[in-house]
Amino acid sequence: MSRDAEQPAEPTRRRLMGVDATRGLALLGMMAVHVLPSTASDGGVTTTYAITGGRSAATFAVMAGVGLALLTGGTRPVRGRAYGGAAAGLVVRAVCIGVVSLWLGLTDSHVAVILAYYAVLFLLAIPLLPLRATPLAAIGLAVAALVPVGSFILRGNRGLPFDGSNPTFRTLVDHPGSFPEGLLLTGYYPALAWTAYVCAGLAAGRAGLRSRRPAARLLGGGAALAVAASVVSWLLLGPLGGRDEIAATVADPARLDQALEHGLFGNTPTTTWWWLAVDSPHSTTPLDLLQTIGSALALLGALLLVASSGRVPRVVLAPVAAAGTMTLSLYTGHVLLLGSGLLPDDRETSYFVQVIAALTFALVWRTFLGRGPLERLVALAAAPARRAVSGRAPDREPAQSLDLSEHGSAAGR
Repeated sequence: MSRDAEQPAEPTRRRLMGVDATRGLALLGMMAVHVLPSTASDGGVTTTYAITGGRSAATFAVMAGVGLALLTGGTRPVRGRAYGGAAAGLVVRAVCIGVVSLWLGLTDSHVAVILAYYAVLFLLAIPLLPLRATPLAAIGLAVAALVPVGSFILRGNRGLPFDGSNPTFRTLVDHPGSFPEGLLLTGYYPALAWTAYVCAGLAAGRAGLRSRRPAARLLGGGAALAVAASVVSWLLLGPLGGRDEIAATVADPARLDQALEHGLFGNTPTTTWWWLAVDSPHSTTPLDLLQTIGSALALLGALLLVASSGRVPRVVLAPVAAAGTMTLSLYTGHVLLLGSGLLPDDRETSYFVQVIAALTFALVWRTFLGRGPLERLVALAAAPARRAVSGRAPDREPAQSLDLSEHGSAAGR
């Protein structure tokens, strides 16, 4: 047997509350984007949207990469048959999440459901699982820099839309040819470019998260990356004239500022190369990807430091961390509620009700039953495939596994 034919994962350890809390905050941020107003009385963006717009979904994707890293060996990537088993289990997880997403897309929630794109991201991540932190970081940077450019050229040459899509069973049946294209390239969360987020999360998880030094590096490095990307975008659009070049190509320049502040629909128009200089939410440009990757890593580092400092009682983070262990269940419930007509008309009240319900449900369920309901079902579905390929019964999953089932699904208690 070769030396790496069967490399065990790291021993089971206690869950990292900072990781769970980061994922939980990302979920609450996405709920805020879906529910709370994005436009202030003066026509600009609200403070809430300025913080959460684009960043929450990006953090969700980065944390999926972190969960994948912790599920597949942490700092020691699985190899051989163990890798094959992990890959097989991940394929089943992706199928399950994709089915849930297509079903949710049929509701009247008016939400661009993200789960189908996450399912594709899981599949795209499979070849990356054996890699360590440095090559993962390099691949992530390359994807962030090059894929948006390739998408810009391809969409321009083929005249593809840039106004996003929300894949459902209807689009799969009525427009089967455009379905993969929407998931990978033209959708609201284009998976090819969003692979940069998964690479960043995988690299963070492979670098180690159980000591304060890597957490501090994530905080400092992430913040620096986010600021640098924003500054470069400002320089390109302002002093270097990029905004004026873009304005010359749009039919209604008066609405350009609103579009740049509120964001786009997964891609930019292809009328001028200057569009690639924006860092607007969901523009999926190199600077948008780098800015949101930096923000996500900084948040993760900050919460890892807070959770490990001992100065903040664990009970303070417990509700949000509990929510972070069952994001698939809570996200699904959130979308169903939005389409049910049962929520208050007032947006602030609706958001408050949903947050309290989500945190309470998560804390109670986690305390008494452990893994979230949908996470449990997906894990049960994935276990036979993982066992069949690896050739043995899988060990108890690491204490910090994928939590969007394990989108980031929670492993043990």
